Amino acid sequence: MADLGEDMISSMLDQSEIDQLLAQAVAEVRPPLLRFDGKRGDSEAASRVEPYDFRNPAFLTEVELRRLRILHQDFIRYLSARLALYLRMECSLKMARLQTQTYAKFTESLPSPTHICLFKVEPLLGVGVLDINPRLALTLVDRLLGGRGHSVKAERYLTEIEIALLEDVLKIILEEWCSQWREEMELHPQLIGHENNGRFLQTSPRDAVVLALSIEVAFGDCSEQIQIGLPYYTIEPLVKALQLRRQKDSTPEAAPARAEWRAVYEHVEVPIIAEWPLADIPLREIAALRVGDVVELPLGVLEQTHVLLNGAPKFIGTVGLEGDKVAVKIQGKIAPAPARS
Repeated sequence: MADLGEDMISSMLDQSEIDQLLAQAVAEVRPPLLRFDGKRGDSEAASRVEPYDFRNPAFLTEVELRRLRILHQDFIRYLSARLALYLRMECSLKMARLQTQTYAKFTESLPSPTHICLFKVEPLLGVGVLDINPRLALTLVDRLLGGRGHSVKAERYLTEIEIALLEDVLKIILEEWCSQWREEMELHPQLIGHENNGRFLQTSPRDAVVLALSIEVAFGDCSEQIQIGLPYYTIEPLVKALQLRRQKDSTPEAAPARAEWRAVYEHVEVPIIAEWPLADIPLREIAALRVGDVVELPLGVLEQTHVLLNGAPKFIGTVGLEGDKVAVKIQGKIAPAPARS
């Protein structure tokens, strides 16, 4: 009987139709696609679904992150030259990475032991974190005390005196970072504290997004890293100001329209009048004028003839004779009068 049923189905359907029915039977039932406003999507083909990692949220677009990377590369280049002048020794800096991550992940990635500087940037909100390897910090302190800048092998916490000496270098780093934003906002860094373990920091919520910058520093025979972490809500005003300035710089300004001659102008008639600027004459003398009287004109008045186009003074010239006609030779243009407010 089973063979008879299969023969009957085979006679009614071909193999491709059987495969299609089996595929529909085992096809996965996909949930409905909802739009951002909560409504059901019209068609799956018209929608674009992109993966999103909620554990590592990215609040910066690729364009913003690329602009920040360019800005921080300039920061590292200027900082390298400034530290070399301050320490009187070659100091090579290179960007290791620039990325966004959660505050908890950033603090957990800090080594131990380490030296952490907490700072604020006025007038921005939030507290930033600057981490410097103790080996590099002790090498810088040794150079500040007149040493040759050879790396110190000891892995220990810094003393109060060493921290006080190191603060001069940390201030240079923060001042140079702030100077990169001078076109967007005037910033003033301020050191507010020091720590030696990143796991106990509570300057931001654990799920806050942090812009983390890692710099590889080669100073003498010491090669270590400096890390700077800034909460996103701290740099958000700077990112928006940077974006607005870039848009303004990239928007071409409308060029003033140039006057062009058109054929229709050839038949437009404009009244032209030549007049002389005379001195004021009392009304009593004007009323007393008779035929044959002579009016005295200022010396050189012929060279100050005003030519009016449609009643508006446009040119200045000299009156003379050309054949049996009076003519005016144009000498220059008359500057337009300033508009009254």
